[in-house]
Amino acid sequence: MPVNRILFVFFWMICLGQPVLAKTELPSEDEILKTTNVALKYLKESDFEKSLIVSRVALQQALMAKNNNLIAVSYNIIATNYNEFSEFDKAIFYYKKALSFANKTTNNVLKNRINNNLGNVYCFEKKLYKKGIEYYIKSLEYSKKEKDTALVYLINLNITWAYFDIDEFKLAQPYFDYIKEHHKERSNESTIVVFNMLNGMYYSHIKDNAKAHSYFIEAIRRGITGAEKSDLLYSYIEYSMFLDKIGDHKNAYKYIIKHNEINEKIYNEEKLKKAERAGFNLELDEYKRQIGKIEIEKRLQDQSLKKSRIIVLLFILTSCIFLILIVTLYKNVIFKKKSNAKLLFANEELIKAKEQAEEASVLKTQFISTISHELRTPLYGVVGITNMLLEEHKELARSQHLSSLKFSARYLLSLVNDILQINKIEENKIVLESWTFNMSDEINMIKNSLSFLSQKNNNQITVIIDPDIPEYLIGDKLRFSQVLMNLVSNALKFTKNGEVNIIANLVEVIGKANFIEFQIKDTGMGIAVIDQDKIFEKFVQVGRNEEDYQGTGLGLTIVKRLLGLFGSTISLESNIGKGTIFTFTIVFEHDLEKTKSIINEIQVDLTCNQMFKVLVVEDNLINQIVTKKIIEKNNYSCTVVDDGYAALEILDIEDFDVVLMDINMPMMNGFETTRKIRLKGIKTPIVALTAFDKDEITDEAISAGINDIIIKPFESVKLFKIINCLIVETKNVG
Repeated sequence: MPVNRILFVFFWMICLGQPVLAKTELPSEDEILKTTNVALKYLKESDFEKSLIVSRVALQQALMAKNNNLIAVSYNIIATNYNEFSEFDKAIFYYKKALSFANKTTNNVLKNRINNNLGNVYCFEKKLYKKGIEYYIKSLEYSKKEKDTALVYLINLNITWAYFDIDEFKLAQPYFDYIKEHHKERSNESTIVVFNMLNGMYYSHIKDNAKAHSYFIEAIRRGITGAEKSDLLYSYIEYSMFLDKIGDHKNAYKYIIKHNEINEKIYNEEKLKKAERAGFNLELDEYKRQIGKIEIEKRLQDQSLKKSRIIVLLFILTSCIFLILIVTLYKNVIFKKKSNAKLLFANEELIKAKEQAEEASVLKTQFISTISHELRTPLYGVVGITNMLLEEHKELARSQHLSSLKFSARYLLSLVNDILQINKIEENKIVLESWTFNMSDEINMIKNSLSFLSQKNNNQITVIIDPDIPEYLIGDKLRFSQVLMNLVSNALKFTKNGEVNIIANLVEVIGKANFIEFQIKDTGMGIAVIDQDKIFEKFVQVGRNEEDYQGTGLGLTIVKRLLGLFGSTISLESNIGKGTIFTFTIVFEHDLEKTKSIINEIQVDLTCNQMFKVLVVEDNLINQIVTKKIIEKNNYSCTVVDDGYAALEILDIEDFDVVLMDINMPMMNGFETTRKIRLKGIKTPIVALTAFDKDEITDEAISAGINDIIIKPFESVKLFKIINCLIVETKNVG
């Protein structure tokens, strides 16, 4: 193995030389370093599972503190864990993540160590010597900047070894000359074996067999007396190859045997260390199973003795019953023949009815999907052009006609989304997810987002949260927020000059399960008793004869269906003129360890102000105008083409940073266009800009090579955040 390969991970002390961050409410540098120390301790003890868990916590803290130095250190520890149990592809991935953050710092020692680690993995594990040597050379440059002579010698040694392994002795010459020149003052016990072995390889190459033999023997002697036996293995192999080359096949075989003996010993020692704990547990489990089997056999024998006493009686009784059954069965067979004929006919009718129902369900889904797409496409144009008019002609900002147009488009879009949502629930296409979230943050975010509606009707929103509720819970926060949003907006809509309360109380804790009761109370117009059973039905709107309250009539239906997915029900108390109280209970999990495992990585905001080139592939003329206007308004360069063929042609002659791809296009759709782009070897990020529902096209989009999906109409902030992240990620990987 390469010299001191694993040693390079333990360099957290480097961070102490960097400027200390100003103290904030975020984790301090000392706190993060303490967490890093624990991860390193577990790594030294080969407890990789605990080391990974703790190093990921350190990574979260470093990301929150935006400390690139410590982020790189955390990633490097994670990579070394994977390297230790031979997950080399994962190790390379996390080493590169570490390097991307290290490159944002001025810490040359940190950059040097990570580059060297990558060189080791590529050269001596993946056998990709060219790529590995590139990382070694980068590491060497940083070592020279820091004037770290010991490291300069070590990296020259590794580069020489890599070049010798691929018979590139001319390319290795300057590095080989350096280690020979500085050997006396900079070599140590961990490098002396490799130094002598490399000399043996070199003199074997130039056919100076006497010197080659002398150096190989010295390398083997040093390896036998030294503590590190892996380099002795390499010396045996290289010396055996040299002996075979000069015709001494007998001794060549002899040293192969010695290599195998040492290799087997090392392998068995490592294997025993890794298997010791697991083997003990397996043996204990096997012992328990054997005891269990003996106890079960004993119980069975006891039961058998008891049962044997009544077997004779049961046999006689069974014989009598059997005779009676034969007579009865004979009569039943005749009867069943007649009944089966009728059942077969009825089954055929049921199968036909089932097939018709399934066909109707598919047609319903296709119809809803098609209608939603056909409505969203023009709505994108209406909303986009309305926004353009309001931005370009400030004098129209108070126009009632333009405001009505924008409101109507938004209202129609809300109707389409509600219909799609209720259809997904009815077809069991929604599966609850597990996310870590802060209950207080979610509720206050909903309160803030509905502030405009509360001001419109002169209402006040009050939030009351039980302090016993844990800070972090695990559950589907998106569906929970949707339930709360519908109920609170409904309360605000039917309340004027009043108050809406959002109350959350912890009512019971069983293990890790927290039962939280929520109440949405308002002082509004109330619901008559006769109408209370109707309000959860689709498209029902109570009270519209008195005042025209806008809405689809699907909000409470969606609430009831979503709560069903949570395993909960909703109840209400209401009287005309006295307000309404909606009550429901949801069980959320509280588990700190699971929370840490769910949050593996915190998304880092990679947006920037750099000018990027955007290609828009869109066949609808109005949508072309709207999309191009949005992009150019944000200082991006935008080129528009009408179809997939035009996109392929322009990508052959011009480079773009991102492609916004419509899906439903004539001649060649967005999926097929993307596949042809990927077949050309073009790695440019592609974002689907479509009116289709995201769940309908996700699988096909991924298989075609599309990087992300944005549904029209969209928020421009979300669009630019996504394309900026994709562009920066692609440039970093490249």
